[in-house]
Amino acid sequence: MTSEVDRARRTSTGIEILLVLLLSLGASAVYAVVSLIAKLSAGPLSASKATLNPSQSPRPYLDLTYQLLWIFFALVPVLLALYLLDSQRSSLGRPLYRPGFDTGWGVGLAAVIGVPGLLLVYLAAQLGLNAQIVPAALQPVWWAVPVLVLKAVENAVLEEVIVVGYLVTRLRASLEWRTVSIIAASAVLRGSYHLYQGFGAFIGNAVMGVIFALFFLRYRRVMPLIVAHSLLDIVAFVGYTLLPESWLSWL
Repeated sequence: MTSEVDRARRTSTGIEILLVLLLSLGASAVYAVVSLIAKLSAGPLSASKATLNPSQSPRPYLDLTYQLLWIFFALVPVLLALYLLDSQRSSLGRPLYRPGFDTGWGVGLAAVIGVPGLLLVYLAAQLGLNAQIVPAALQPVWWAVPVLVLKAVENAVLEEVIVVGYLVTRLRASLEWRTVSIIAASAVLRGSYHLYQGFGAFIGNAVMGVIFALFFLRYRRVMPLIVAHSLLDIVAFVGYTLLPESWLSWL
């Protein structure tokens, strides 16, 4: 009887994980695979382009409305994941923010990942393993930088809460997966929804996924990962927008 209850619980948890992912980053992974296939079938991957933050309308304030709505609705799966975790929510870290620990580790992780990441982007570009990456393509309007900062934070919260906090917690506590399998699942998922940028992006983000999953399993805190991810994306998005184009030709 106990085994039947346990199997039912595992099945229910598996369905829950699948639905949460299909409503969020799992869906992004599917679209990323299709996008990669489309790029490869159209010609050399290096000749294609991957635009991360495009403008949604030539009308500036309509564009702003679309951008803010996208940010808001992208975070709804995060609320769903937190709601479903319920009693396990504390495993993401209490208190929610510890300034010294979270900021210190966040900056450190960003540095550890950011510098090798830039080298990997350059190498992937030289080998033709990535599309031409355009981190931001908003109109030159006053709200462009604030929106890019919000998008960076949104990306960080969405990915770290779901791909690390939610997924790792569910796989470990509810499904009792082995540590190696948990890390692999989180890392492969993170890499897969970046495939629209190319194979180099998949590898780089998968490595980042391994590091972040290991950190979370060790310290049981997701906030340092959000800080690190936010910093990486802010530098990429805002830097691409503000720096001279001649500085960015290597991308």
